[in-house]
Amino acid sequence: MKILILGAGGMIGRKLTAALLRKGELTGRPIQAMTLADVVETDVPASSVALRAVAADLSAPGVAAELVAERPDIVFHLAAIVSGEAEADFEKGYRINLDGTRELFEAVRREHAASGYQPRLVFTSSVAVFGQPLPPVVPETQVLAPLSSYGTQKAIGELLLADYSRRGFMDGIGIRLPTIVIRPGKPNKAASGFFSGILREPLAGLPATLPVGDEVRHWFASPRRAVEFVLKAAEVDTSGLGVRRTLDMPGLSATVGEAIEALRRAGGEEAVALIQREPDDAVKRIIESWPEAFDPQRALALGFEADASFDEIIRRHLEDEVAGNGKRA
Repeated sequence: MKILILGAGGMIGRKLTAALLRKGELTGRPIQAMTLADVVETDVPASSVALRAVAADLSAPGVAAELVAERPDIVFHLAAIVSGEAEADFEKGYRINLDGTRELFEAVRREHAASGYQPRLVFTSSVAVFGQPLPPVVPETQVLAPLSSYGTQKAIGELLLADYSRRGFMDGIGIRLPTIVIRPGKPNKAASGFFSGILREPLAGLPATLPVGDEVRHWFASPRRAVEFVLKAAEVDTSGLGVRRTLDMPGLSATVGEAIEALRRAGGEEAVALIQREPDDAVKRIIESWPEAFDPQRALALGFEADASFDEIIRRHLEDEVAGNGKRA
């Protein structure tokens, strides 16, 4: 079993790598080799599995072809720039999030034409593919109508995934990840980054900025649960997906206020007092265009599961990133 992880240097990529090395197999087959690719140098952990790190831009000519030439059995396509950065830098967003995806899919198609190669390809999408107006609970049949460049780029990726799978070039499955909280490390440029910041920083005794009101409701999953989604997508039976190759992942629908109350239970009043309210209309417009809750029937039927509560999300963060020093995925 050969595995290729694109975006291996990101948070989910690092945790996925660690989880795969602990697991040692996928689809019942032992993992023999893994290629960890990202635009930045990726650390290679000690392992009996043959690991190779590649620092390269997926959107650059020839990079995807070189990686796919190894014929990995499973490709995890996690590589992307985040929502806020894609909105701020139009050209970079389309180059990385769209051109890079198309380069990858085309490399797979050409390898398929030459040898019949057909990998399982897991594509991480986003709830940002939807836009207003939306019902309070988004059904499986909701039309894609993104209101951000990032959401548009992910929506196009979903359509390409479905078409290349329909044509038999790959066995693709897309998963629309909820907003991941609590993300470890430093804040990133995602418009949704404050959802993690208002919990992560106060739990560490640091101030955090809240740009929206307590009433804002959103769809969440913990990093641990997100890695479980990605792993399960690599192994699930795709024969029943038909032409609709992308699934809404189960999540926790909660308000900012409910997240803050969970913080209060975990860290006390002193933690909550570290949240500084600084309204930001640009962030608010992006967040309010995204869904608040889903009815992910297909994913639930396939065995995907959500976090139970924000208390559980915070507990997992403390276990994985504080008590465990970030060593557990």
